[in-house]
Amino acid sequence: MSIDIRPARPEEFPEVVRPIMHYFGRLEPDNEFTARFGPIIPADRIHAAFEDGEVVGSGGVFPFETGIPGGLIRAAGVTLVGVLPTHRRRGILRQLMRAQIDDIHERGEPMAYLWASEDALYGRFGYGVASFSGNVEIPRDRAAFHDDFQVSGRVRFLEKDEAVEPFYAIQRAAAERNPGMFVRSTDWWRHRRLADPVWGREGGGEMVRALLELDGRPAAYALYRLHFSAARGIPNGFTSVIEAIGDSPEGTREIWRYLLDIDWMARVRAQLLPLDHELFLLLREPRRLSFEYRDGLWVRLVDVEAALNARSYKPGEPVVIELTDEFCSWNAGRWRVGADGAERTDAEAELTMPVESLGSAYLGGFGFGELARAGRVEELAEGALDRADGLFRADRYPWCPEIF
Repeated sequence: MSIDIRPARPEEFPEVVRPIMHYFGRLEPDNEFTARFGPIIPADRIHAAFEDGEVVGSGGVFPFETGIPGGLIRAAGVTLVGVLPTHRRRGILRQLMRAQIDDIHERGEPMAYLWASEDALYGRFGYGVASFSGNVEIPRDRAAFHDDFQVSGRVRFLEKDEAVEPFYAIQRAAAERNPGMFVRSTDWWRHRRLADPVWGREGGGEMVRALLELDGRPAAYALYRLHFSAARGIPNGFTSVIEAIGDSPEGTREIWRYLLDIDWMARVRAQLLPLDHELFLLLREPRRLSFEYRDGLWVRLVDVEAALNARSYKPGEPVVIELTDEFCSWNAGRWRVGADGAERTDAEAELTMPVESLGSAYLGGFGFGELARAGRVEELAEGALDRADGLFRADRYPWCPEIF
């Protein structure tokens, strides 16, 4: 049977996401799923694989603005990728990735990125692991800060609709500072991030939406839920921090002080924190965090020239990179990268690497020296690794606080 790959039509939305829903144990998307995803993913950004009119695989894209060193870039947030187990090992995923990458390229989105369901899956399509992230858990009685900072600000609870505008403004400012963090639209806030379905609570209470104000202005927010339990009258539950973001070091410190001080909870848990999160150095006893990390973002540079020229660089001497890219041949060749940007060149190569390695370094999560030690980059000219690391160094570690 032949496989037909094409973009979905609006009326096909519930049908074309069936392959990925299968792996979440749901044979059919329900009305709640459609209401959450329909407003935030254009139907024509979902490519579906059809066999005799039946959907057997699909892959979608959220059109994002995403933080990179120096600002924001248009990016494709790859999501809802799946092929039914009845149609594995037939090359359908490769066909979907081919159609998707070509569409991203034609739309002028220089970068694609994703959270990988399997960490060995996307490297063959040019994605490189670009960050690690991790989960923490800390006993409240060991959560003292290293200094007795004076408590400041006021925290108040917001209703869902009331939270959209201040949370949007704080998170957008954070995305401009944090590589890898996409800007959430107000629709995204309403239909996805602030959605609180019972099935997503994992035994906890309703989502709490807390806003911190400093000098009367919105400065930080936290989304969390309480998991109350007790033994012999002694509380032993935990606060589950879904997300906590501030617009300044003071805002971040104060919202975390608030979260760590919530009564009747024995522990505080948080997920998807970056490796340079302020909490590690705010705490007097950081080893109490029990940090457990995993791979985070995976980045694919779709248009290398546009992507390299969109980000900023630190001062330093330029370096010439020989790039290979079997899946997107238009990126292959030699690139001179310097403080003023990037351009094609015929100069002698000083570093050579596949496109996935450049994706790993693009947001600043990994240095070229690290990649070389792992056999992912080869140095052809002495000192080239140091020059490249100096140019690509970022002020913040990549962070995306939400799996999309």
